[in-house]
Amino acid sequence: MTEQPSSKGAWPDLPPGPYGTPSPDLARRLAEAPMEAATMPSGDRIPMIVRYADVRGLLSSPASSRNLREPGLPRMVSGTFLDDDPAALNNQDPPEHTRYRRIMHGTFTPRRIERWRPRVAAIAGELLDAAGEEFDLAADFALLLPARVICELLGVPMDRFEQFRGWTELFLSTSTAGAEARAEAYTAFMAYAAELIARHRDEPGDDLIDVLVEARDEDDRLSEDELTNMVFTLILAGHETTASMVIRGTFRLLCHPGQYARLVAHPELVEPAVEEILRHEGPGGPGMLRRITEDVEVSGGTIPAGTVVLPNLSAANHDPSVFGDPMTFDVGRFAGDPSHPHLSFGHGPHYCLGANLARMELQEAFRALVTRLPGLRAQEDLAAVRWNDDAFAYRPRRLLVKAG
Repeated sequence: MTEQPSSKGAWPDLPPGPYGTPSPDLARRLAEAPMEAATMPSGDRIPMIVRYADVRGLLSSPASSRNLREPGLPRMVSGTFLDDDPAALNNQDPPEHTRYRRIMHGTFTPRRIERWRPRVAAIAGELLDAAGEEFDLAADFALLLPARVICELLGVPMDRFEQFRGWTELFLSTSTAGAEARAEAYTAFMAYAAELIARHRDEPGDDLIDVLVEARDEDDRLSEDELTNMVFTLILAGHETTASMVIRGTFRLLCHPGQYARLVAHPELVEPAVEEILRHEGPGGPGMLRRITEDVEVSGGTIPAGTVVLPNLSAANHDPSVFGDPMTFDVGRFAGDPSHPHLSFGHGPHYCLGANLARMELQEAFRALVTRLPGLRAQEDLAAVRWNDDAFAYRPRRLLVKAG
């Protein structure tokens, strides 16, 4: 492979490596500078925590708060962003967060998710059958699969997909110039989530929104703001983040055709391969900021109370003290290992609520690819593939492929 021209990326002092790999500076940071500051898209300089043990410890620490709404605190991006809504599950600390998770406990259990697997597999097959011999895997498969799944689960009309996809792209933009548009997209998206909930109350059924409306812990239910935010989050995360992993995972497999051939020959490796895709490629962005509420000791020293830090999940997933030869992509890395210690779904109280659903969708996406398209190959030089450099999730803008 020839070296891909460097991208400016959203992180000017931590640019990605060739072919969307981790920054060439990551090895130095892991070895010598485990809490060196990095420049956020907002322009703020924030200590970036990169070592696995430190990141994992912070994610589970009671001194690591997701309340970032105090005036003057550093921000990930300028303008409205995920950190701003106090009703969002991701932005709550105990005891509010504990109550919220308790109410949601039964919504995404493995047993419930398994009931949806046959339908997800069928959708994946239908999309690949319709794609033709040459197609854009991003637009024609990776974006459509989780969109159709989440629309069916939530009872969202598929004809509204392009609209909320547009809102999502605006909202997840890291461009300073897009701050006003991001705020408008957020307002429109939340209004649509409230509209969906009202419609389901008027015409109840058995979709996931109906489950959320009825979710309770004894006599305690989600507030209206919490319910609206949960629907918004499910639509947002339920298609964009999963789509990014399908696109990045397929791109990585095409960069390593021997690994793809291995999956074709041994489709039973799809499940551990998904874990390696999540580790090597996930979570698509660095993670979310935390405000430290009391002094915390990490391997690089003391983080003083009041400091806002970025525990970098992707960096932790490439820590050589945990993952042997971490820059190597190996679909068999987790074969026979049920622990899956990567941090792509987070860790601790804020571990991703939809992890079971995302993992199942990824398994069926890659199972469909390797069983239906055993000769899949890139239609263009992978070094020339353009990546987005103005979005929270970093991925190829398109991925032109040939079925055989």
